[in-house]
Amino acid sequence: MKALIESIVTALVDYPDDVVVTETEEEAKIVYHLTVNQHDVGKVIGKNGRIAKAIRTVVYAARTDANKRIYLDIM
Repeated sequence: MKALIESIVTALVDYPDDVVVTETEEEAKIVYHLTVNQHDVGKVIGKNGRIAKAIRTVVYAARTDANKRIYLDIM
């Protein structure tokens, strides 16, 4: 899942080397924390959050563990 998030976001940003995805797994959920360069935050979020919502939709649809919820935090 981390590779999927990284491949989507890397194509959107100007500084692909600064894209970092960390994973935190808990009992009922998995949280992915996405960190990008300060100049690329707007590109990842998009106008009215449309790009962020689209990224989250793809990640939620690709989840492999049906018992755990997936969350994506953009920092």
